[in-house]
Amino acid sequence: MIFAELKDIKKYNIPEKVCSFLSTLTAETPVGHYEICDGIFANIDEYNTKAPINCDLEAHRKYIDVQLLLAGEEQIDFCNINELVIKIPYGEARDVMFFQLREKVNSLYLKPGNFALFYPEDAHRPQMAVSSECRKVKKVVVKILLSALIST
Repeated sequence: MIFAELKDIKKYNIPEKVCSFLSTLTAETPVGHYEICDGIFANIDEYNTKAPINCDLEAHRKYIDVQLLLAGEEQIDFCNINELVIKIPYGEARDVMFFQLREKVNSLYLKPGNFALFYPEDAHRPQMAVSSECRKVKKVVVKILLSALIST
């Protein structure tokens, strides 16, 4: 897991096309699906953050997530998938599996200007409200096929 400022993203072996794409985004960028290159795409969504109890701990096998808020703020919990108990088994079509929550996890607070990068071993629980009040956010999630990252 990496949590850093967007201005420093090139330090982390992220493909140049992803870095360029992220650098062009603003809060006004339209919601939608964006193909970046072979094996890499992005989804920009707007949603309301949720109470932590309504958020799931998830992980992926094929894709790495780069998560960047364009507006708002949210909390993301994360931990290594080792020793987690699977709640919903891996589904290849969506490349996701869900885990039972556990008491001890790490948390980060995502806001515009920083990003979080989650590898397959990083279970993460996004979309959580920072305070007790759920608020609207706009976020891009770039999905990088693990083999595309290795080949760059």
